[in-house]
Amino acid sequence: MTMEVILHVYDVTNCGGEKTNNIIMQINKIFKDGIGLGGIFHSAIQVYGDQEWSFGFCEQGPGVFSCPSKKNPMYTYRESIKLGEISFSVYKFCEKLGVLKLPGWVNRSAHAGDTAAEIAGNTAYRFRQAKTEIVTASKVAYRFLTGVASNNLNTTTNSSSPRGDSNGSSPGCQAGWPKNFISPGAKPSSSSELKNLDQA
Repeated sequence: MTMEVILHVYDVTNCGGEKTNNIIMQINKIFKDGIGLGGIFHSAIQVYGDQEWSFGFCEQGPGVFSCPSKKNPMYTYRESIKLGEISFSVYKFCEKLGVLKLPGWVNRSAHAGDTAAEIAGNTAYRFRQAKTEIVTASKVAYRFLTGVASNNLNTTTNSSSPRGDSNGSSPGCQAGWPKNFISPGAKPSSSSELKNLDQA
């Protein structure tokens, strides 16, 4: 599973006064937008969820904090930049951070649910595939049997010999046996017709 990594950028407008905040906004506009050098910004990273994570002054803790993405109350949201995608599992992420792996019991049910959903999806796909193959095979069989019946019917009507075989039966009776299996104008059943028959 891949997750998008997004950088959210804010103008640092927590200086207390509206005049100072407007000056910072103008500096950022000129130096970042006009010249491309940069400005006075705060940034946060969003990955694996709807929260963004950043570092800044906190009254308690190490300074790392989270808030809803693009909604840091201390700054003015400016823009988001998509940095790419990562495909780390939580386990791989812990390994990259150099911390202990999660205990196995934490995600055991989630993994079992994922496995069950995958098996159900594969089974449904195989049933659809089998149904398609059965319908295709029945169409081929229908064409074959109608072809045999048609050829035998032509053989019977074109036969100029009125005498029968050694058993005393006429060639028309022997060659016409497939007609008993297929009525004129019959077509193979569609899957919906078969389903309706099963429900009846």
